[in-house]
Amino acid sequence: MPYNSLISFIQTLEKNAELIRVREHVSPHLEITEITDRISKVTGKALLFENNGTRFPLLINAMGSEKRMCMALGYQSLDDIGKEIMEMVGSVMAPRESFFSKLALLPTLKEVSSWMPAKISGKGACQVILSEPDLSVLPVLTCWPFDGGPFITLPIVHTKHPETGQRNVGMYRMQVLDKQTTGMHWHLHKNSATHYREYKRLGKRMPVAVALGGDPTYTYCATAPLPENVDEYLLAGFLRKKRVELVKCISCDLEVPSDADIIIEGYVDPSEDLVLEGPFGDHTGFYSLADYYPRFHVTCITHRKNAVYPTTIVGIPPQEDAWIGKATERIFLTPIRLSMLPEIKDMVMPVEGVFHNLVIVSIHKTFPGQAAKVMNSLWGAGQMMFNKILLVVDEDVDIHNPEELLKVVKENVDPFEDTLLTKGPVDVLDHSSSRFAVGSKLGIDATRKWEGEKGDVLPVAFAQELKGPGSLRTDLLKLGIPILMAGISKKEKGAVRAFHQQISGNDALKGIQWVVYVDEDVLPLSWGTIVWIVANNIDPMRDCFFTDGSHTMAIDGTMKTFELDGFQREWPNVITMTDDVIASIDKRWESLGLGPFIPSPSLQYKSLVKVEGAVASHGFKH
Repeated sequence: MPYNSLISFIQTLEKNAELIRVREHVSPHLEITEITDRISKVTGKALLFENNGTRFPLLINAMGSEKRMCMALGYQSLDDIGKEIMEMVGSVMAPRESFFSKLALLPTLKEVSSWMPAKISGKGACQVILSEPDLSVLPVLTCWPFDGGPFITLPIVHTKHPETGQRNVGMYRMQVLDKQTTGMHWHLHKNSATHYREYKRLGKRMPVAVALGGDPTYTYCATAPLPENVDEYLLAGFLRKKRVELVKCISCDLEVPSDADIIIEGYVDPSEDLVLEGPFGDHTGFYSLADYYPRFHVTCITHRKNAVYPTTIVGIPPQEDAWIGKATERIFLTPIRLSMLPEIKDMVMPVEGVFHNLVIVSIHKTFPGQAAKVMNSLWGAGQMMFNKILLVVDEDVDIHNPEELLKVVKENVDPFEDTLLTKGPVDVLDHSSSRFAVGSKLGIDATRKWEGEKGDVLPVAFAQELKGPGSLRTDLLKLGIPILMAGISKKEKGAVRAFHQQISGNDALKGIQWVVYVDEDVLPLSWGTIVWIVANNIDPMRDCFFTDGSHTMAIDGTMKTFELDGFQREWPNVITMTDDVIASIDKRWESLGLGPFIPSPSLQYKSLVKVEGAVASHGFKH
């Protein structure tokens, strides 16, 4: 059943014991983040901060578990959504036709037409007008210590193409600059950025409207990777089985959901100079560094009676966004299979891969070279173009089981024969690529090999004593997994390649498929943390290499600097909370009614922070 407000969703959460009300005062400046980071890491409850210094209660971590994500979308299981898509359109769709494009062309079907968004007359529940537009009335979070300021983190941003009128609904963080202006973080590849460039070409001012709250389905759909010509509110109608009712804004020519909680109306003037925005503690677990983006001017703020301000934090995974990403993984598997790759059986985006860094798919293999075909197809499909590491296995492999995946890689992969390196676009938040938004990708074919595909997979040998500028971790080798971890304290240029060259002639590497190099302080951390660090820190064509005659792939997952690696961009810091905020929340934990004490997750990552600030090392310009 669709929700008619954020309060109705909160009532459902509370009824199902999925909400904690925090009645004592907690500051939106860092304190709410520190509490939420602790709760989200253990898949804890949604949090409603009722006393935050403003008139609006603040809801956070509302979709921070699979159960609550299902509740938000109105389903018992996220997989049920894909099954429903298959049942509804599988019999009427030919292969290689886009599900959502096809759906958009079927308004004659009664069921589908009832989901199409519709504009209603009059004012909506969301349109109680503030006498003066003032962003300071909202409890906007300053999330992390070196953020450029407070950020609106769950904005549902509405724009229209200036010529076609095609609506886009996206989610782009908004740094509050003053009471009536924010930054607008439109990534290079996003549809709203395309709209902005068109308004700039035409010399026109661009209307923008931002919705907060309402049915949580709206928030999810703003994050969904839909094709440019598909309205996000069509997907919302499909999920909630009820059309989204839109109302015209007060001060600009756009429509927003009539049942949203808060609306921020305004414009972006493409003729204005860009404004410096950031840094921001981002979903990669690193700060995204300051850069120039358009300025958004607020002309009107409206809200519904008893409105709630929804927000989220991102940072070192897992966070609430991991479950939003899980919904995308399960929902969009079916359209991928129906429209382009019917051989795909399952797909998973592990939380350590922060969506774009690591993806695993299983396929029904029917011919040699099929894994490479799947890799190239996925890298050309929408936001999958940002994927950095793609692992392909056979359909009988449980891709949700890391131990089984490691076993399959051990049995089926010769890194020299079964890996594919290629170039392409990468997410603009990728800090490891040598050039902004352009990098490389690593594909690993871990399917069983057919005649003509077979390489040499050797028995695993145990690493002997190896001398070099670092230390080794061999616990995976002892389990029969051919991965050797090496911690390096880099003090000279080319230290990783020199050490690998030194040991590659040693029989200790015989049968070892991978040697993964990390900074020495990373080596003792958990395997999940190491995967997160390495996946963030590599540009595969630069950092994955072989020595002459060896089939062992070296992977350089260390931090890169200009002095030691010739890296010419700024390298960001890992995100952690300040010691004083951690101590303050420790002291107040019991009085806040948050349940059993949870220590700060930041404590285990403090060793990774070498300098104060958002920037860990500077590029050549500095």
